[in-house]
Amino acid sequence: MDIYISILIGIGVAVLLTILFQVICTGKKKRVIEDAKIEAQKIVEEGSKKAKRLTDDSRQEIDIAKKAAVLEAKDEWLSKKRSQENEIKERKREIKLLEKKLNDRLTAFDKRYDELAAKENRLNASENRFKAKEKELDNQKQRLNEIIDRQKDKLSEIAGMSKTQAIDVLKRELIDEAKQYGAKDVKHCLEQLKIDANKCAADILSTTIQRISLDYVTESTVSVVSIPNDEMKGRIIGREGRNIRTFEKASGVDLIIDDTPEAVVLSCFDPVRREIARITLEKLISDGRIHPGRIEDLLEKTSKEMEKNLIEIGEKACLDLNIKNVSSNIIKLIGRLNYRTSYGQNVLQHSKECAWICGIIAAELGLNQEIARRAGFLHDIGKAVDHEFDGSHANLGATVARKNGEKRVIVNAIEAHHEEAAAESAYAPIAQAADTISGARPGARRDVLESYMKRLDKLEEIANSLDGVHKSYAIQAGRELRIIVDPMSIDDSRSVYIASDIVKRIEKEMQYPGQIKVTVIRETRHHEVAK
Repeated sequence: MDIYISILIGIGVAVLLTILFQVICTGKKKRVIEDAKIEAQKIVEEGSKKAKRLTDDSRQEIDIAKKAAVLEAKDEWLSKKRSQENEIKERKREIKLLEKKLNDRLTAFDKRYDELAAKENRLNASENRFKAKEKELDNQKQRLNEIIDRQKDKLSEIAGMSKTQAIDVLKRELIDEAKQYGAKDVKHCLEQLKIDANKCAADILSTTIQRISLDYVTESTVSVVSIPNDEMKGRIIGREGRNIRTFEKASGVDLIIDDTPEAVVLSCFDPVRREIARITLEKLISDGRIHPGRIEDLLEKTSKEMEKNLIEIGEKACLDLNIKNVSSNIIKLIGRLNYRTSYGQNVLQHSKECAWICGIIAAELGLNQEIARRAGFLHDIGKAVDHEFDGSHANLGATVARKNGEKRVIVNAIEAHHEEAAAESAYAPIAQAADTISGARPGARRDVLESYMKRLDKLEEIANSLDGVHKSYAIQAGRELRIIVDPMSIDDSRSVYIASDIVKRIEKEMQYPGQIKVTVIRETRHHEVAK
């Protein structure tokens, strides 16, 4: 309020000064000053009245505000007082409940304490009884030990042995008996394991052979070139034999020209060289121009073509078997295997079949199929160089594989597939088994087929040589001999002797792999015809 009054007074003074200044400027100085004084006095009086009124109003408002604040503070104090009184009442009620629970627990504790005291008294009484019984048992045990000692002494006197000697005898008897039972169990387990292993191996091999069922065509190692007529023989020989001498010198192959009509024979220990000579000779015969210069040019051209052909054959074989990262030298040797035969069996086809067999066996045994296929495929790689260096094809193949960066497990499988080295992993016997399966299949190799047929004939011959044998059949690839006897001349007891005699003769006169089962069949059949 003082600010408002000061502002009003200031405004009034400013107005008076302005009026005064105007009066002075107009020349009515005195009268204006008097009027201004009168007006200023009026303004001051009015300002004082207004200020007094404003001051009275402000005091009334302040009194009202004070009364309102006092009332509000009293209300708040009463509210807090009521809430505190309620809280105090609630706390008192909770304290009463806690006192009640505490009293109940004290009562229960006293009751429990009385029960425990009673149980302790009973336990003390029981402990005293047990101590008395324990003392009595100790006395009885001592008497029993004395009785047992006297009996042992009497037994020792009767048996003539001390206690230690008797224990040793009993221990030896128990050990011997345990050894006998253990030996029987071990023998039974070994026999069962052998049966299971043979069964598992037979299942794996039979599965492998069934999945790798290929037809074989026996190949010949003799290269024969057909000629259109016998006049061509003279052109091949040339004037004074210069063509044939040039051909044999440049190719390293013997050219045999005999009386065989419309054919000449090429002879060489190197199958690749013989194949180059055969292709060259066929080109010369087809072209008709046969002279030393032409022969040398065609031989050189055919040799280059053969190098490319060997690489293509090796790469195709690796691609067919999904074998990767093979050295270029080994790929060329693989191509050379296509022109090698082993007892009439193509070595490259044999190697591919071994690879698939190894892969299947490895899959059945849970081994790495890729490593197994690689070992089976490369096991005969030494046959591509065995005529050029000394040593067996297994050792040569291992050397070639080692020099061309093959893994140790592959090198060992190659070297050990003919048992010339110890097997260091399971892949070596797998490669050996695959090689045997592929080579021993009837018809795969010429000598195997012939010996197989001879063995079957010999089995039937031995069976038919006995009296009373009506018919005999060698079945299951020679692993079983089935004999049908005459039921009129041979009885059941005689059938047993026939089977035994045939087994003895087979063991004495024949050589064969595995076992041969002999089955004698005696049956009587009566036939009648209804008319």
